[in-house]
Amino acid sequence: MGAPIRLVVADDHPVVREGLVAMLETQPDFLVVGGASSGKDALAAVAAADPDVLFLDLEMPELDGVGVLRKLREQGARTRTIVFTVFDTDERIISAVEAGAAGYLLKGAPRAEVFAAVRAVAAGSSLLAPVAAAAVVRRVRGEADPGATPSLTPREKTVLSQLARGLGNKQIAAELGISERTVKFHVSSVFAKLGASNRADAVARAAQARIITL
Repeated sequence: MGAPIRLVVADDHPVVREGLVAMLETQPDFLVVGGASSGKDALAAVAAADPDVLFLDLEMPELDGVGVLRKLREQGARTRTIVFTVFDTDERIISAVEAGAAGYLLKGAPRAEVFAAVRAVAAGSSLLAPVAAAAVVRRVRGEADPGATPSLTPREKTVLSQLARGLGNKQIAAELGISERTVKFHVSSVFAKLGASNRADAVARAAQARIITL
């Protein structure tokens, strides 16, 4: 067996990061050499460890995933990146691929798919989840995203309805019995799926798409 594939895992949720590391370490040809909980930390970890592959979440504090990808490209880093995220909208996928992602996987992907992506990307190939590959094909063909009406999770719809009531993150957290950090995560996800720039815009877009009724 040759040298192991060196990996850095960047995700701001410790449980997700640690779970992914534990899963990757089951493979004898993988070696996790670093971790990061923010975009800036991800850049520092890549600079320090010079990994073959970086696992990168898109929703990161300080510098988001696309920002990290752009910085790595500007720096001429040899590290190749697999985006590992919950976001499946064409806009997010295309932004990541255009910024230099060599792989795009959705959280919840089968272990075998994750392992295959690491080996493919480390070998110089690309591996996109079917939803990501379809988004790229649509962009090339100039076709519209068939998911133009976003699919929100039940929790995201609940948070959105609270936004429509004019509640802040702290109030929403208290009403739903969840942490303010979790509320921020759901709000960011809602914004991304709706293509919204702020709360009022998100509510207006959701009402127009008949996701909520005002």
